[in-house]
Amino acid sequence: MTDLVPFAVAVPILGSLVAFVAGVLRSKSGWAVAVAASIAQLAVAGVLAAAAFAEPGDRISYVVGGFEVPYGIELVVDGLSATVLLLVAAVSLGVLAYARRAGPRSNPFYAVYLLLVAGLSGMTITGDLFNMYVFLEITGLAAYALVASGDRGRSAVAALKYLLVGTVGASLFLLGIGYAYIGTGTLNMVDLGEKLAESAAVDPTLAQAAFALIVVGLFIKVAVFPLHTWQPDAYAGAPDTVSGLISALVSTVAAYALLRVVYTVFGTGFLDANPVAHAILVGGAVVSIVVGSLLAVSQNEVKRMLAYSSVSQFGLIVAAVAIGNGPALVGAAVHLVGHAVMKGGLFLSAGLVATETGARTVEEFDGLVERSPVGAGAFGVLAVSMVGVPPTVGFAGKWYVALGAVEAGAWSLLAVIVASTLLTLAYFGRLVERMFFREPAPEPAIQRAETANSTENADAVADGGDARGASLGMYATVVAAAVLAVALGFAAFGYGELLQPTIETLLSTT
Repeated sequence: MTDLVPFAVAVPILGSLVAFVAGVLRSKSGWAVAVAASIAQLAVAGVLAAAAFAEPGDRISYVVGGFEVPYGIELVVDGLSATVLLLVAAVSLGVLAYARRAGPRSNPFYAVYLLLVAGLSGMTITGDLFNMYVFLEITGLAAYALVASGDRGRSAVAALKYLLVGTVGASLFLLGIGYAYIGTGTLNMVDLGEKLAESAAVDPTLAQAAFALIVVGLFIKVAVFPLHTWQPDAYAGAPDTVSGLISALVSTVAAYALLRVVYTVFGTGFLDANPVAHAILVGGAVVSIVVGSLLAVSQNEVKRMLAYSSVSQFGLIVAAVAIGNGPALVGAAVHLVGHAVMKGGLFLSAGLVATETGARTVEEFDGLVERSPVGAGAFGVLAVSMVGVPPTVGFAGKWYVALGAVEAGAWSLLAVIVASTLLTLAYFGRLVERMFFREPAPEPAIQRAETANSTENADAVADGGDARGASLGMYATVVAAAVLAVALGFAAFGYGELLQPTIETLLSTT
């Protein structure tokens, strides 16, 4: 079982190489290669997850090259990392069903797609802080390229902005690693945590600087306000397939990395001894939840509204990290999974609606249920789940985080968490009202023409499809996301019990 761990990263890397080389023989073979690689990775992730949860609290460890820890690069799978690894594999495979018609379709696109999946998988299972930086950079470079894959100048500008801001975040993260290494002489996260816990052996200034730089660097990658500036343009400017993929996974894995680094490397003892460090987490959470929601309410373009919604929702996860007890961290894991399914599904539903009707703004969603019943239905279910209405997964995640705030006596954070539900209702409620309770608006002819003449739809015609029609794969993907948003709500509390030993182990080692 241990020898299977590196295949979680190796399979998508190999798939990426095959997709690129296969383009020499057949220009549109990339999708089939990506599907085969994603199925294989999902199988690997499923086996590793089953093994990780078979003995709750245990961890599967593999050291690259056979070196001893802490000198070798360690790959680790426990309940938490197995959850995120399985999420990455499942979502990336699901989005491929949508991409078959929606595009982009070139082999280089799917090669970069799989490279992104490899980077995200590596970030998830690495036990080495510098190795996490390497995978963070792979993820970033692949994401920049995917955002730029659109056929309009807006995509290129969004990718450039994402590149500039993302490079700053990665540089800060690397500087933080450097300070941690200077202070401890190790890069293995567990070993780092043990040495930092020996406060007499480490210069506290170095430890504080390392924490600040690493956390702020990850805040940029997560898109915590006001370090979120790359996200709205990247999500709105990317092709619909790419928006669904990166909104579901990129910031999600960065938020997981934040949780993992804070509690594996620094720990509760460090947060208790450094109130400023704790204040950075609390401040980032509160401001993101409130301001992200207010910015979402003010948006007219649906994809930008969804992007600012992510700023708010990841603020909730940062709040769980700041609270730092068992229920809160279980809530963070549940909300990470739930947000990936819900937000990825919302972006893909918005793309489906645009494909069928050309509607991309709030006003154009009037009476949408009559023009795109599947798109409107899926979008409505996912929006309700984002608000946190029982029994959806959105409710389960918020319930655990709120319970953690009560146990910790963090009443101000609890108030913000409760208020976040009302703020989320403010911007999703107006869309639901327009879709189901208003008369249809005239179809936007200009946007219809842009959609029909786009590169993706030209490819659809070449393959014998309808220039503006949605495929069965597109419908199946958004419906599956809506069903999962409800089904995961029922499964969340059982999952919380399974994950609890892993969370207890994570907290007890600090």
